[in-house]
Amino acid sequence: MDVVTSPKHTADDSLARIAALEEVARRALDLCRARGASQAEVSCSEEQGLNVGVRLGEVETVEATRDRGVALTVYFGQRKGSASTADLRDDSLVATVEQACAIARYTEEDPAAGLADPALMATFLREFDSWHPWALDADEAVELALACEQAGRDADPRIGNSDGASVGSGAAVSVYANSHGFVGSSRETHHSLGCALIAGQGEAMQRDGWYTFALARDDLQAPAAVGREAARRALSRLDPRPIPTGAMPVLFSTEMARSLVGHLLGAVSGGALYRRASFLLDSLGEQLFPDWFAIHERPFLPRGLRSTSFDDEGVATRESALVEAGVLQRYVLGSYSARKLGLVTTGNAGGVHNLEVAANAGNLASMLRDMGRGLLVTELMGQGVNNVTGDYSRGAAGFWVENGVIVHAVDGITIAGNLRDMFRDIRAVGSDRDPRSHIGTGPILLDRMTVAGGE
Repeated sequence: MDVVTSPKHTADDSLARIAALEEVARRALDLCRARGASQAEVSCSEEQGLNVGVRLGEVETVEATRDRGVALTVYFGQRKGSASTADLRDDSLVATVEQACAIARYTEEDPAAGLADPALMATFLREFDSWHPWALDADEAVELALACEQAGRDADPRIGNSDGASVGSGAAVSVYANSHGFVGSSRETHHSLGCALIAGQGEAMQRDGWYTFALARDDLQAPAAVGREAARRALSRLDPRPIPTGAMPVLFSTEMARSLVGHLLGAVSGGALYRRASFLLDSLGEQLFPDWFAIHERPFLPRGLRSTSFDDEGVATRESALVEAGVLQRYVLGSYSARKLGLVTTGNAGGVHNLEVAANAGNLASMLRDMGRGLLVTELMGQGVNNVTGDYSRGAAGFWVENGVIVHAVDGITIAGNLRDMFRDIRAVGSDRDPRSHIGTGPILLDRMTVAGGE
């Protein structure tokens, strides 16, 4: 794979910055204890980044950012107060702690409030090869963005316009500490390069794009490759035609398939469950998927986008199954939602950490052959998903498939079903994974959905 390369290096002061944030966190906790808090937790972070945007060969935006902040929460018994500041000086910390304490004294008691159990705190902390700073300056970033856009515009004379190209690079260091004595730190970089192009003329114009995203610069695709892929995708959408309305197989592309996993996560998250706003209430141990289907959480992957030794409460993460043999094995809980449900945290305060959906099929081409006739979805629009009932209805675009081969583009269609039925009707998960997401899944083929195709 062609990649972005750069010979530049700068001194790395990330460990010194982490040490300084740890000292701020300890000072904040001391202030909380001195004011009578029975428990306290504090998060400190520093972030910096560079983002540039170009369009039609001209620079549109150059933005350099540098942010830092402290967010703390105090508990007086089961009364809770929170406050934050961007000023790390001592007098600001004092004022922020006093504000949080004042809020706590006037809130109602909440039986579920408090830190996670001290016995659950992570004790083995490690790094996951997530720190790869890039000494990118504005001139080089502009050069990369211009090269990306130009490669896309030069790919085919039918590329008539551009929505621009962008390059971004950022780095963040953070510390979480609490009154159990836990102190944990992390550092992470992230880099991206993307382009969006317009093919065709007049009312026949179609837009699409492509981007590359990684923790390390060397894992990015080259600018020309990104531009050419954006052009290919825009061109493939030209001349869309209507399709029959009815029930048919639907194949979600890799980029769209992860949204189905996202709907599952939303339904089994603690917040939705204790509010009774989920179509999967009381579904623990229930077979929701075919018996070959599995999803595992892998928080310790090197260069994983969500790899970590501890969650947002300091609780140790662990590898575990979310779904095994089609059966829901657990919910996704932090300590608060776990207490509300009478359960134990799963180490997911702040979200999940690198999900892997097991594949039982080959690449996209082989899945198209397996589907035979149906719809390949490459774009979803709208928010037509009811998390309480599971009803699903969204605008979509993609391609009509006959005899296992893409025949033509389609747009302006609607796909509908119920998520319970959709999960049950999954026929296959492909092997083509998108490395740009912490949800690792290939394309997902469903046996049957209702498609309104415009005919």
